[in-house]
Amino acid sequence: MALRSGGRKLSYEILSRNSSVQEEEAGLFYRSNSDPIRSHGAADHIPATPRRKRRKKKRTAAVANCSIPESPSAVADDDDDDGAVVNGLEFNFSQTVLCSVATEVVSDQNSFGAAELRQRTVNAGAGGAVFDETTPSGGGLEGEANAKEDSAVEAAKPNGNLLPKLQTTESLDWQRVMAEDPNYMFSVDKSPLKYFMEEMSNGNSLRSTTTLGNEKERERVYDTIFRLPWRCELLIDVGFFVCFDSFLSLLTIMPTRILMTLWRLVRTRRQFKRPSAAELSDFGCFTTMACGVILLEQTDISLIYHMIRGQGTIKLYVVYNVLEIFDKLCQSFNGDVLQTLFNSADGLASCPTENIGFWIWRFTCDQALAVTASIIHSFILLAQAITLSTCIVAHNNALFALLVSNNFAEIKSNVFKRYSKENIHSLVYFDSIERFHISAFIIFILAQNILEAEGPWFENFLFNAGLVFICEMIIDIVKHSFIAKFNDIKPIAYSEFLEDLCKQTLNIQPEAAKKNLTFIPLAPACVVIRVLTPVYAAHLPHSPLPWKLFWILVLFAMTYVMLTSLKVLIGMGLQKHASWYINRCKRRKHHLHYD
Repeated sequence: MALRSGGRKLSYEILSRNSSVQEEEAGLFYRSNSDPIRSHGAADHIPATPRRKRRKKKRTAAVANCSIPESPSAVADDDDDDGAVVNGLEFNFSQTVLCSVATEVVSDQNSFGAAELRQRTVNAGAGGAVFDETTPSGGGLEGEANAKEDSAVEAAKPNGNLLPKLQTTESLDWQRVMAEDPNYMFSVDKSPLKYFMEEMSNGNSLRSTTTLGNEKERERVYDTIFRLPWRCELLIDVGFFVCFDSFLSLLTIMPTRILMTLWRLVRTRRQFKRPSAAELSDFGCFTTMACGVILLEQTDISLIYHMIRGQGTIKLYVVYNVLEIFDKLCQSFNGDVLQTLFNSADGLASCPTENIGFWIWRFTCDQALAVTASIIHSFILLAQAITLSTCIVAHNNALFALLVSNNFAEIKSNVFKRYSKENIHSLVYFDSIERFHISAFIIFILAQNILEAEGPWFENFLFNAGLVFICEMIIDIVKHSFIAKFNDIKPIAYSEFLEDLCKQTLNIQPEAAKKNLTFIPLAPACVVIRVLTPVYAAHLPHSPLPWKLFWILVLFAMTYVMLTSLKVLIGMGLQKHASWYINRCKRRKHHLHYD
């Protein structure tokens, strides 16, 4: 080998003369002798000093304690007393293949420009050791492939048998990986043109971000676009007319029944008869409405109008939304209060004589609570109507800004939430009530324009009113369509809601019904009466008091006849539609609508 060339001796000894490394690793590593350096001339031989002999004795003792046997070549070279030192490293791990690398560099004494690196790899285990010696040729460093060709691998067991060479781990075998998957590096080796042509011929261009739909997805799309919107709008419209019928009943049926009750009490004043639960309920509703109208008559609408008009567009949006929130809260709370009042009326009508004092006190407390709640709700609706009127009259597109901000805020607050079927049922009823409240606001704006508007105003009023209704209808359709889509609600559910509403209209709804449309028309009635009273007063003729009273009675009778006729028309129409729809649902099990 090249390392055995003449005229060369050890230039430095790696790890053997490094005292710091020996001190740090004395407890972990043992040092062994390597192949001695042969001298090929007498002139090159340097006799060993006593100090060198002592060092050699120490090395001999270390070799005696080393568990890794030396190769035969190393032992043969050691007998010639010529060699270099190779540090064998041993880790005391049981049943583990240990590897130590020793490197010896020999430099020419006469030529300092050439150097050789000799590497020995020692693989030691529980049964023996494997030496892999690599010597670069030509005085330089070569690659791993040339080093493996020149290496000699020997394995020694205690009985002298040879051990096989350790195989390469499969996970690190690059040639095996490439053989099994030749396209493993396709993203690096593929040219841009080839990649583009493959993308052109690989089917759908959006395959990485979309999936192939099925029949269920197709049905969901058509449900969202076609089937659900018109069912939802039909349900909201029927609910609106149910609310309108209740409103007309409050203005026509209830006053008539109160007059009939008073007439009966006058005729039978000598024989007092306790009022029935229905009569007490009508009396409680009439008292509540009368108190609300009286207090609203004392309110200066012009002052509130100018206070709201002085606010900016953003403040109008905030005010309207705050009032709308309180409107929904009052609507829900007033329904419970009125049910409590009706319960007390029923108890008072059927209680025994000894407990009548308790029930009178209870009915009075519930009546006071109903009056207070109704008055608060009436003021909230009046302020909301004035705010909408301010936006319509304003010339800075405040109405458009209000509609856009309010409706999109409603979509944002409802669409991206999880709803159950019962919650959607309640939400549809709230939309029907909101639609009726908007109609009451439009009547308020119409009355204000009749009293105060100058010049041609009716066309502008119709346009703004139509814009408000159309926006509300579109927003409700979009909201319910996507709520049903995100919550996996079928359009058939809205048909079931409509069937329940029709049963409620015909008073055949069972007692254990889950949801009913609860609408209290007291507050809207107070607002409408408050705003229409000045209109009637402005059109009374200027005449003596008896003639004024006469014209008041005439206008009142005309209004009553019109409202009663409208009540009969709407009530009979609702009952006719409810009967037809329920019979249709009985004929068709799944309550399907067909065009």
